[in-house]
Amino acid sequence: MIKPLVSIIIPTYNRAHLISETLDSILRQTYQNWECIIVDDGSTDTTEETISVFSKKNPSIKFYKRPDNLPKGPSACRNYGFHFAKGDLIHFMDSDDLYIPNALENYKNSFSESIDVVVAKLELINFESGLRIRENNILTDNLIEDYFVGAVAFYVSGPVWKKSFLMKQEQLFDENISNLDDWDFNLRMLYQNPKLQILDIPLVQYRINEKSLSHEIAKLNFKEVKSELSTRQKHLCILKQNREVNSSKLKSFVMDRHRYFLKRALELNNENKYFFFYNLQKQQLKCFHLIGFIKVFFVFFSCIVFNKGYKFLK
Repeated sequence: MIKPLVSIIIPTYNRAHLISETLDSILRQTYQNWECIIVDDGSTDTTEETISVFSKKNPSIKFYKRPDNLPKGPSACRNYGFHFAKGDLIHFMDSDDLYIPNALENYKNSFSESIDVVVAKLELINFESGLRIRENNILTDNLIEDYFVGAVAFYVSGPVWKKSFLMKQEQLFDENISNLDDWDFNLRMLYQNPKLQILDIPLVQYRINEKSLSHEIAKLNFKEVKSELSTRQKHLCILKQNREVNSSKLKSFVMDRHRYFLKRALELNNENKYFFFYNLQKQQLKCFHLIGFIKVFFVFFSCIVFNKGYKFLK
């Protein structure tokens, strides 16, 4: 029986307190034909020393540092790690993800010659309590449209890709994106019509904590919010001529995200509220939402003058 090598690629940054658990979950796999490529993004803690302990015991765990000429961030680290991958199958993981013990075996057994990617569910776990929150949905009849609006989500660690498929792509992770980098990557791969195999079982535990990027978005981290909005706009343009998706639904979804950010900015009296106001109004004009444009105009200036009214931004 052929035993394909699985290359597990993990970017990391100051995760000395977490990455041991991730590596332990790899070492416990029932399928052992793997290599683990870890790319450090400039950690200032003891991440390197922690990984060194593991790599000395198991040479299949390999440590690299992101070169200074590459931009900081997980996307550059993943792309860099991919250059060293020798496996037939590629799995991108985060440095706090945990494998179910038979994860790699299940992934490997689901591949055939015609399959380009196997996608399994994730089990979302509360980092502090360790309690299960939910499983992500990966089942749909309209994959691209539902992925765009968040009705399904793969995250970065749901899919395992055939390396031969990834080698054909002009670009893997977009190194200019700081937020939605996995969303952008998965969508662009889906545009290439890979042959998918869906596993409706969780094989990876995805841990969520208070310092996660979703919380930074809620706090209106300006860099991350701008990255999200520009990335969604980028894909609206890509899908403009795609007749298999409901473009009105996609535009409405993006509009709702703009509206959400403006509402949060008004709630928090955020200094960037004018930026969010301008961008929402620009989107509404593009979509000829004149009533919405007028409503947002009056709500916004009501909030500026009277410090109330943002609840009407629905």
